[in-house]
Amino acid sequence: MILGIGVDIVLLPRIAALVKRRSGEKLARRILSPPEFKDWKRFQGIDDQRVRFLAVRWAVKEAAYKALYPTVKPTWKELCYQGLNEAREKPSLLYQPHSSLPSKEIIRLHVSVSHDGDYTTAFVVIEGNFPT
Repeated sequence: MILGIGVDIVLLPRIAALVKRRSGEKLARRILSPPEFKDWKRFQGIDDQRVRFLAVRWAVKEAAYKALYPTVKPTWKELCYQGLNEAREKPSLLYQPHSSLPSKEIIRLHVSVSHDGDYTTAFVVIEGNFPT
């Protein structure tokens, strides 16, 4: 059963401004899960890729929050997005709660991300077993 649907759109210059104002690492530490932060660190000195990386995760996590709320209220770090990899597996989104919230009822999280110019969009669908 579909538990929720969420969508978000992010303007890349907005994230770039946050990176300049707060420092990229400070923002990254706030919104990225540990595996995402490790991936983000690979882009040393490549500001455009770092900004796009953060924008994608921001959009995905905002869309996931909209899809999950009010059943659960995930934090930034409880959600982990993995984009396409070398094996060309489809992108994945994991919800790893730090508490005993009813996450066991969430079966699958589906995610789609799109880029166009200065915009990044994310769409998340949550499947689960909660009673209606």
